[in-house]
Amino acid sequence: MRPSRLAAHPRAAKRAPALRAASAMPVVLATMCFALAAPASATDLLQLYGEAQTRDALIASARSAYLANVEALPQARAALLPQVTARWSTVNTHYGTGNISNTFGSSGYSLALTQPIFHWDSWQTYQQGKLTVAAAEASFAQAEQDLILRVAGAYFDVLAAQDDLALAGTHKQAIAEQLAAAKRNFEVGNATIVDANEAQASFDQATAQEIAAQNTLDVRRAAFARIVGHPVGSLATLRAGSTLPSPQPNNVADWVAQAEQANYGVQLQTLTLETARRETSKAKSGYMPSIDLIASGAHSNVGNANSLLSSAMSSPTSQGSGPSSAGQIGIQISIPIFSGGSVQSKLRQTLALEDKATSDLDDARRLAVLSARTSYLGVSSGLAQVKALEAAEQSAQSSVASNKLGYQVGIRINADVLNAEDKLFTTRRDLAKARYSTLLSSLQLKASAATLVDTDLQLLNALLTENPDASAAMAGVREAAPKNSGAGLPEKGVRPGTTAPLRR
Repeated sequence: MRPSRLAAHPRAAKRAPALRAASAMPVVLATMCFALAAPASATDLLQLYGEAQTRDALIASARSAYLANVEALPQARAALLPQVTARWSTVNTHYGTGNISNTFGSSGYSLALTQPIFHWDSWQTYQQGKLTVAAAEASFAQAEQDLILRVAGAYFDVLAAQDDLALAGTHKQAIAEQLAAAKRNFEVGNATIVDANEAQASFDQATAQEIAAQNTLDVRRAAFARIVGHPVGSLATLRAGSTLPSPQPNNVADWVAQAEQANYGVQLQTLTLETARRETSKAKSGYMPSIDLIASGAHSNVGNANSLLSSAMSSPTSQGSGPSSAGQIGIQISIPIFSGGSVQSKLRQTLALEDKATSDLDDARRLAVLSARTSYLGVSSGLAQVKALEAAEQSAQSSVASNKLGYQVGIRINADVLNAEDKLFTTRRDLAKARYSTLLSSLQLKASAATLVDTDLQLLNALLTENPDASAAMAGVREAAPKNSGAGLPEKGVRPGTTAPLRR
């Protein structure tokens, strides 16, 4: 389905019309998958990717560039094929001398054919045309991979911002309850005003965090809208209990070896080097002869004058009239002798550009290796980090519950509870980000080895749910809610958010 995977097939120019029709097929498939698997309440990753394939400006630009670049091959091939030229003319001539004048007309046509037999520069240009088509395929494949990464990255950025906002709201509510408890305890004489002031400061900070989270969400939704071409609504979230995929094969050496050879950046630089070598060979054609087969024929008709047909066509030479025809066929050989030193200069230039392409290829391989290692470590360390943060979340929840109980019995101060709440909020936020970062790193790892395809998004899409109550980010909040419900709630007449006790 994907035109980018056609690099192994010959003659990409023949596939250009098929590309126009095939470009819409993933959208149809993605839409069908979405319609079968999800209700209309939330948009999932596959549906947005399908929309981005037709609406994203960058992939549209890459598709047009592909269709333009594949035309380099037929244009280069044209220089090896026959060139046919036809000419027709009609002329009226008047001349006079003394009292004598005469006017006559002439008309004629000619047909000339040139068939290149040996043009070294044209042959090398033809080979470069093939390389241009291969480079166009690799560039478009790279653009498709980039689209997958951009859609997934924007999707997970929005999910992370949504989680931040939801967690910030939950954190703010927990601080508000603690603020109410501090004011209540101060009112009955069980705590000092310091507790209430500290809780008020934490509440104000939580409010600021919630505002910042809302702003971040709005910005990331706008960035996503740039890709899919319309505002993004509710998104399917990561399902609680989802097992994040580990890299397969689970060996960094295999990924590095694959990336060093198959990475699209490496492929493009390899083609650039080969094109530079062809350019050097083409520059040497300045020392070589060129051979053409030429054939031509001409016919002319001159009234009131005789004419002799020359190789240039015909010219009146004496009075008379009548038609005449001529034809010729033969081999033409052109041998360059001296061109002012331009051939030598061109050769030095192409050799320098060949050295540059060699260095660029070496750098591209190193960059591919670095990308593969970085992405692999991002996945492996991300999986370990997620596991550690999940354990940290459980510990932070226990710490909050213990500090709240200790505060109620007087062995903990309000600041201890507030610090525990902050640690829990930070841990949950870091855990959500770690999950999304790990998923994105898994895609980047495949992209570094040029193995990222549409089906990889389907695997990630299977981890999503449209039920917000089943999201992974809020799982710990739901589990802790029954235990903490009612804890620290203000008594009747107590207003959360005030810094001084109420007077009865």
